[in-house]
Amino acid sequence: MDKIEIAGGRRLHGEVRISGAKNAALPVLASALLVDGWNTFHNIPDLEDIKTIRALLASFGVQSEGEKTVRINAGTISSCEASYDLVRKMRASILVLGPLVARMGEARVSLPGGCAIGARPVNLHIKALREMGAEVELKDGYIEAKSARLKGAEIYFDIPTVTGTENIMMAAALASGTTVLKNAAREPEIVNLADVLTKMGAKIQGAGTDVITVKGVKTLHPVEARVIPDRIEAGTFMIAAGMTQGDIRVVDCEPRDIEALIAKLREAGMEIKVGDGHLRAVGKKKVKSVDIKTMPHPGFPTDLQAQIMAMMTISHGLSVITETVFENRFMHVSEMIRLGADIVIEGNSAVIRGVPKLHGAPVMATDLRASASLILAGLAAEEKTVLSRVYHIDRGYEQIEKKFSALGADMKRISG
Repeated sequence: MDKIEIAGGRRLHGEVRISGAKNAALPVLASALLVDGWNTFHNIPDLEDIKTIRALLASFGVQSEGEKTVRINAGTISSCEASYDLVRKMRASILVLGPLVARMGEARVSLPGGCAIGARPVNLHIKALREMGAEVELKDGYIEAKSARLKGAEIYFDIPTVTGTENIMMAAALASGTTVLKNAAREPEIVNLADVLTKMGAKIQGAGTDVITVKGVKTLHPVEARVIPDRIEAGTFMIAAGMTQGDIRVVDCEPRDIEALIAKLREAGMEIKVGDGHLRAVGKKKVKSVDIKTMPHPGFPTDLQAQIMAMMTISHGLSVITETVFENRFMHVSEMIRLGADIVIEGNSAVIRGVPKLHGAPVMATDLRASASLILAGLAAEEKTVLSRVYHIDRGYEQIEKKFSALGADMKRISG
């Protein structure tokens, strides 16, 4: 099993190009199930999760080719079953449920797996499909859904759900009548998907707000579209600049998608210069402590909580990070303590007292964003840090050790 070895203490500087967003690419690729013909999607990242969803699409008989630019043809769908062997690897596999029911009239999708960072129940997806007229049963660990044609409905999500909003938005695109999604998630990835669906011929208004209206159409057509840059990857490199007193130019990014992070990094003493499609992140000698509360977009993203915590471990003062989105998202804390961090968990909050230095040690990744936070901590630590279970980071960061090495980090992958 591969490991990543980091010799910390180096100041990072230079330019890094941000890859396409995993969390945008997954629903965009799933949307190909809605149409007959070849779709062309640009800026697709080379990640394990992308390979998983392409394997899942292939299991339905869907054709795909290419890497950075991926062409997908769902003209022939020979199966509507998403097996446990594939779905268990990634929770986002649930995104095939809505498109399959909408176009094929049926779907059998295994209950999902993936990072163990919280329950993330699929009950909101199921409730919405039932309100749209589908017959849905849970049987032998699978969601079985059927509908001759889904009907428009007024859907209220008890909590904003990103995959739920995406799934039902795709389902509603081919439903009869109008569907209104209330308390919808507002993430940029949802806007990206809505733009793709609109290009396909869907009639969608309100994406990016908490009320999305979808007027169903009978058929959609193939498109050529581009996936947005990964705001979480961009944020990770910005935090790296702050932790290493570095100077990093982040290109091919969308600064407006990470305004909450930019505000907090400036509060922490960093200099952030924003341009059109790029920004510059400059770290200072002193990291100031800041308090963070994760919230649905446009609040501070939960996917950057572990990374900002790594930065707070070397801040001057006391900081409190409160996690409101996922209940199990502090699993990285015990590993950070191994590196010398001073962190105490109190309910859904972490109290971090900054220390002068972190010290390298063997650590283990517990989930995707936790692995990124441990790499950041390793970059700032004295001596060597060895991160195991790096398959987590390969799910969401494209060639992370190569990108950091190009910025001056002493980082390498060790095959095991």
